[in-house]
Amino acid sequence: MAQSVYIHIPFCSRICPYCDFNKYVVKGQSVEDYLHGLQQEMERTALQHRPEQIKTLFIGGGTPTTLTPKQMDFLLESVYQSFPTVSEGGEFTVEANPESMTEELLAVMKAGGVNRLSIGVQTFEPSLLKKLGRMHTPQEVYTGVELAQKIGFSNISLDLMFGLPGQSLSMFEESLEQFRALELQHLSAYSLKVEEGTFFHTLYRKDKLPLPTEEEEVQMYDFLMESMAKQGFSQYEISNFALPGYESKHNLTYWRNEEYYGVGAGAHGYLRGIRHVNAGPLKEYLHLIEEGGLPQIETHSVTPREAMEDMMIMGLRTSEGVSKNTFFEKYHISLEEIYGKELETLLQAGLLQIEGERFSLTKKGKFLGNEVFATFLREDHV
Repeated sequence: MAQSVYIHIPFCSRICPYCDFNKYVVKGQSVEDYLHGLQQEMERTALQHRPEQIKTLFIGGGTPTTLTPKQMDFLLESVYQSFPTVSEGGEFTVEANPESMTEELLAVMKAGGVNRLSIGVQTFEPSLLKKLGRMHTPQEVYTGVELAQKIGFSNISLDLMFGLPGQSLSMFEESLEQFRALELQHLSAYSLKVEEGTFFHTLYRKDKLPLPTEEEEVQMYDFLMESMAKQGFSQYEISNFALPGYESKHNLTYWRNEEYYGVGAGAHGYLRGIRHVNAGPLKEYLHLIEEGGLPQIETHSVTPREAMEDMMIMGLRTSEGVSKNTFFEKYHISLEEIYGKELETLLQAGLLQIEGERFSLTKKGKFLGNEVFATFLREDHV
């Protein structure tokens, strides 16, 4: 049974031009109605799929810290009404934006059991923050982190991005230096992906999005890996770096292809071999809740072959890679029997390596990860 819970808060103060997540400008929204709907979904989900001890909780968005302290307190109480308290040594993460990290809100979160923060910074370069539609200043990052540490948070992650419009290697190096100065425990650093339906995609189609060249982006990623290694951070996943013991336990749930509860508008979940997607539009989500059921608009029973593909694609993102023994225990067939040809090709190309009974990406493979992952996709699943 799933031991991880994802909860989606779809509200933001402003919509960033690169973001394709399910989100709405919070002004004018009935946040309380949504939180009550979320409470009912959690209650019904817990009744239908009785939870055991929960090991990780993750409240993402959107921007969960757009909630007021009173709203956040209600949300945290609702969580514990439906799901057991996070086990000792468990992880409870909330995503936060620097400008909305007030002392009162952080105190409510800490008192409510939150023990990890994931702060969306993206860059420390003011001109790039403006292009990204971000509302915070570099100084507010320092202020927010200082407040969080004062209140007692000792597990804090930052999000940075590279390959941004107009971003140079020196700009990215400076952002990494600012991260180093904060002396935090975890960094997620992602290459910009121009998603359909975003304003950036519109600019891209009009040839008005001045992205770095592929070579410049490769240089940024290479510098990222070398810089984080020098600081003692382990690259435990393609885009994630942690000091020992501070890896994101919740995200490892996804990368290990384990099941999890997913609640909230637009959320995805994976329970008892079935993946589901919730309604994204708030009116539709709340209407389905009012009808007395779960707000799921799509379900899919994962076939054994699809589960194998997911295990390869997600598992190879991590430094621990894919275990032959674990694969056999799950599917009662050897990894080589299913993917022997593909594995041999990738080994010969220097994209994969094998240590003991585990396959993992080489450094070269990390640069060409999407090509590696595509190798394991059957044509009818693309």
